Amino acid sequence: MVKIAVLLTCFNRRDKTLQCLGNLYGQERRGILFELDVFLVDDASTDGTSQAVSERFPEVNIIKGNGKLYWNRGMYTAWKNAASDIYDYYLWLNDDTDLLPGAITEMLQCDMADSVPAIVCGAICSANTKMFSYGGVSKDGRAVVPDGTVQHCYIINGNCVLVSKAAFQLAGNIDPVFPHAIGDHDYGLRLLKAGGKIITTRKFIGYCERNAKLPKWCYSETPLKERVKALYSPLGNSHPKYYFIYERRHFGLFLAVKHYLSIHLRVLIPSLWK
Repeated sequence: MVKIAVLLTCFNRRDKTLQCLGNLYGQERRGILFELDVFLVDDASTDGTSQAVSERFPEVNIIKGNGKLYWNRGMYTAWKNAASDIYDYYLWLNDDTDLLPGAITEMLQCDMADSVPAIVCGAICSANTKMFSYGGVSKDGRAVVPDGTVQHCYIINGNCVLVSKAAFQLAGNIDPVFPHAIGDHDYGLRLLKAGGKIITTRKFIGYCERNAKLPKWCYSETPLKERVKALYSPLGNSHPKYYFIYERRHFGLFLAVKHYLSIHLRVLIPSLWK
């Protein structure tokens, strides 16, 4: 039987976390095709998440964070605790993603179709529109929308990602240099450089609504002081320091410097991008 370590990080989304875990444990063929061990980092939630999870899902391994891990370092911590030769796969899962019943089976089938070390990026759609929301992205920036076949990707979104043992041996853990965003993109590109591949599922395997709003620092109605603070927040999406590290690592110094400057120009004059 395939053994999968499931990695999650959460903060003050108790109901979403419980719903996510319920969908996870309700997966078709669990206990027949695969078994799950869940490693959940609770990054100092104050809404009773840990207690609620312990009561409803006592088998979950809960790891307490310090409130400063955010998504990427939370996932790094979960993976560091889970890493073991006993697991055939590691599954990244966001607690705001609702898995459909056959999601894990679909991801396993996609991976087993080829022997090259792979990441399977789950294709996620909106529950309201059934349109693509998160998943794999091509090299030219287009969403890789499921078409019934296994397709290759260049960039991954970390909502639901299956990492094979062979891929983990090539790329290792998520890089904790990134606090919140970017680490998922970085991980996929590191695997490609190491000789692995990224594929996406043949169909949508879960629901998650896309955040339609840009970060706070992109809006001219936000006072400049608040825009700068939001940009340099770990939740700012394009924190200049970490985005520079990411782009220099994968796309070269010129592009990294160009975007470092343009990000700061945008925070000063957001109207230029309207």
